[in-house]
Amino acid sequence: ALADVNNDNKSDIVFANLIRSSRPSSRSTVSILLNAGNGTFSSQTNYSVSGYPSAIAVADVNSDNKHDIIFVNSDRESDNFLEKRNLNFISVLLNKGNGTFFSQTDYKLRLSRISVAVVVADVNSDNKPDIVTANAIFSGVSVFLNTGNGTFSSETDYSAGPHPVSVAVADVNSDNKPDIVTANGRSNSVSVLLNIGNGTFSLQTTYAVGSNPYSVAVANVNCDNKPDIVAANANSSSISVLLNTGNGTFSPQTTYLVSENPHSVAVADVNSDKKSDIVVANTNGNTVSVLLQS
Repeated sequence: ALADVNNDNKSDIVFANLIRSSRPSSRSTVSILLNAGNGTFSSQTNYSVSGYPSAIAVADVNSDNKHDIIFVNSDRESDNFLEKRNLNFISVLLNKGNGTFFSQTDYKLRLSRISVAVVVADVNSDNKPDIVTANAIFSGVSVFLNTGNGTFSSETDYSAGPHPVSVAVADVNSDNKPDIVTANGRSNSVSVLLNIGNGTFSLQTTYAVGSNPYSVAVANVNCDNKPDIVAANANSSSISVLLNTGNGTFSPQTTYLVSENPHSVAVADVNSDKKSDIVVANTNGNTVSVLLQS
């Protein structure tokens, strides 16, 4: 993740390191590389954390104007989303100033919830950022509402499609309330959960995409001021674009071929023509695909 964690108006780098070891003394870490200027970075500062961290986000969760770190965590190492863990939780490292952090605070998920992605956004319009996770085993999302001072309520769960592995939050129906979009690997679909107020969400609406969508982004790709959905489909080596038709509904997908096994997608104007382009990371192809908007 990129964020200014020491309030010097320069973006720093934050990432999680999963220690793969059976030794009890081995600890996973979260690392910070402070921006030294001119695009160079200091040596990393490591914070030991318990568990096996994976997806990470950065946001000011306790309203002190300092960026905090949030990551999904478990008590067991595994690359297999379907493998059972004994304990799954969300961890928060509060920023104590100058880019240094307090020890982690953990928020336990129910046993069957295996979180694999996390987003931080204010979903109940109280000006406090909340936590939204995608849970592969549970086939749903969990919402942790911010109760103030960087503490969070117990999770509220909502069903999504089978095996959601990526989540995004955006206002897709122009009602000034953030909605949830997930990529569902097992059902070749994306789910849209509309925010019905106070951080609660409607039943999902699903839309077909390619085979095994592994990443989802929400952005306005056709210059109509309505956020659209872009999904990277790992098994079909393609991306799907679903245009927003208004009121949070979406057109059938349009697909574009990319290199082999795309696992991550981002949307940005990369050629300064004021149109959103698509960038995809392809695992098996060891490549990045750039699709310029025509």
